[in-house]
Amino acid sequence: MAKRRRRFKQTQSLEERLAAEAERLRASAKTAPPGVRRQELLRKARQFEEGLHMSEWLKAPGVELPR
Repeated sequence: MAKRRRRFKQTQSLEERLAAEAERLRASAKTAPPGVRRQELLRKARQFEEGLHMSEWLKAPGVELPR
């Protein structure tokens, strides 16, 4: 018997979720002591912000997707 995929509707847009996660990671980094863990949190926050910028860029009018 095949496994069924769990599907659900997102209540927030992708951009909202990316921004919220980046904000949460930055807040965690502020309370973390200097070191590797803090740098990881900041790196992940930057990655989420880059994803947010890419998503906004792709939604911009006049952007053509590569063929």
